[in-house]
Amino acid sequence: MPIPSSVPAAQKARILAEALPFIRAYHATTLVVRLGGGAMADPALKEGFARDVALLRLVGMNPIVVHGGGWRIDQLLEQMHLPVRRHRDLRITDEATMNVVEMVLDELNQELVGLVNRHGGRAIGLNGQDGRFIHARRMAALGAGPGTPPVDLGLVGDVERIDVDLIHLLLSRGFIPVIMPIGVGDDGTAYHINSDIVAGRLARALHAEKLVMMTNVPGVQGRDGKLAYVLTATDAESLLADGTVHGGMQPRLTAALQAVREGVRSVHIIDGGVPSALLLEVLTADGVGTAVRSDAGPHFMADSRSYFAAGGASPR
Repeated sequence: MPIPSSVPAAQKARILAEALPFIRAYHATTLVVRLGGGAMADPALKEGFARDVALLRLVGMNPIVVHGGGWRIDQLLEQMHLPVRRHRDLRITDEATMNVVEMVLDELNQELVGLVNRHGGRAIGLNGQDGRFIHARRMAALGAGPGTPPVDLGLVGDVERIDVDLIHLLLSRGFIPVIMPIGVGDDGTAYHINSDIVAGRLARALHAEKLVMMTNVPGVQGRDGKLAYVLTATDAESLLADGTVHGGMQPRLTAALQAVREGVRSVHIIDGGVPSALLLEVLTADGVGTAVRSDAGPHFMADSRSYFAAGGASPR
């Protein structure tokens, strides 16, 4: 016997009907989703995310997942009595650390692929070394501040370019690419790359409709300390320039800013700890985080969102 739901049937029907304009607006469009933080560490959230990704594909969208795994890398390094070292929020990665990084990311990648497939999707795991589709270069040494000596980050990379032919091929065959943030240099050296950077560069290369970054926080805080529901590119640049946005949010907002200035319609920074956050952000008028859009041109929201304004809802 099914468990009774606290949501009345009529309300369920209304919720499903309200998703229709968004399903139509984003049909056949590409969505790049960066998964990390608590949503990966919590089994229930991870399972729900996989189900939601499968659902988006089954209703006609083209989701691509880029995942991190920093929390698990730290755990395994500590278990193996290896140092956990960071400089300016970047992991210092020697060869021993890189072995752990690859081991962890491969394990998490296979788990995500299995979960998406269990819910009816056709996911396939990818490493940036597969077909050498993520070309990387060693990240330059960074100082802690003016006048301080630079620190060598080791096998930490930056994206040089992304060959999207492999991604286009997989999407055309109905697959959901699940990508770990490992790139390869011209000499064959593997580099660990920040997953926000990989997701942002991939979204730009594909001219994706949306880039969704799932984090451990509700979104971007403005100067008043409150959640900023919508930021233009100029707003985002200003918050980065004056240091209002710093720490782990800095590379995310930087990636978002670059993405909307290079063809991505909108970037959404949301709290992955909210159940079904991805569906709420993509298929509802209100959303659950911060949306970043370009300064000019049509509003990043699809025209269908005005459908809700007429009914009293307030699209962002």
